[in-house]
Amino acid sequence: MHQAKEKLSPDFLIVILGPTASGKTKLAVELARQIDGEIISADSRQVYRDMDIGTGKDLEEYRDVPYHLINIKNPGDKYNVDLFRVDFFQTYDYIISRKKSPILCGGSGSYIQTVLQERPYTQIPKNEYIQHQLRFLSKEELLAQIHEIGIPKDLKIDFNSHKRLVRALEILLYLKHHSETLQPQRVIPDYIVFGINPPLEERRSAITRRLEERLQKGLVEEVERLIAMDLNYDDLIYYGLEYKYVALYLRGSLTYDQMAEKLNTEIHRYAKRQMTYFRKMERDGIKIHWL
Repeated sequence: MHQAKEKLSPDFLIVILGPTASGKTKLAVELARQIDGEIISADSRQVYRDMDIGTGKDLEEYRDVPYHLINIKNPGDKYNVDLFRVDFFQTYDYIISRKKSPILCGGSGSYIQTVLQERPYTQIPKNEYIQHQLRFLSKEELLAQIHEIGIPKDLKIDFNSHKRLVRALEILLYLKHHSETLQPQRVIPDYIVFGINPPLEERRSAITRRLEERLQKGLVEEVERLIAMDLNYDDLIYYGLEYKYVALYLRGSLTYDQMAEKLNTEIHRYAKRQMTYFRKMERDGIKIHWL
């Protein structure tokens, strides 16, 4: 590790990604200790204060290792990729200025990809009215309009996702009526990505076991506290997974057993979606060294 650190450029970024419950944080912490590193979280929900059990912060794992972009927003705030980009580069520059090694660790693939690859079309603002109108179109209708307008060579479209086809058409419609040049984006030029990919059965058992532990540690009580802080059910449903299904249970829409069963199923599906996005990152040209 000492030899590796001597050969790394001062602004080199190490990325550790993987699906939920794969052990990313543990690996990142041990690596940070070896190379005098600091961890930048790439998790779309751990940014929120008072949302600890449901987001799996496990802050005790970090011990003496500095971490960033955790507990920086209040419950009820909205956070997205654009805000993450700003926060990431401020944090990255701060770590580099102190001659420490930055380690980006998390499971939010879009957050990770946005700092590794220039994606100029993400600058185009989302229009909820247009998106609402386009959602009613079939894949075939969306594709027909997309091909009629024409696809720029540098715009990559996921043709298998209705949601991403809607966004692609929204982008093309915007470009059709706006002639301003998209601004270049800052990206990290020197990096390496490691992905943790445990065997499927091991991942499934880890997810189920961790959910049981979170319920025992007081997940339901955590959501009750958030409601007492004036978060409404729609806010909690927005944050998804643990907060969505516990909120539905507290509202009386689900029994406790139904909540636990549905939540377990949805977390497994979420892990599968994470892996699908990581494979997309590979197709987009990001090399992931799988462990």
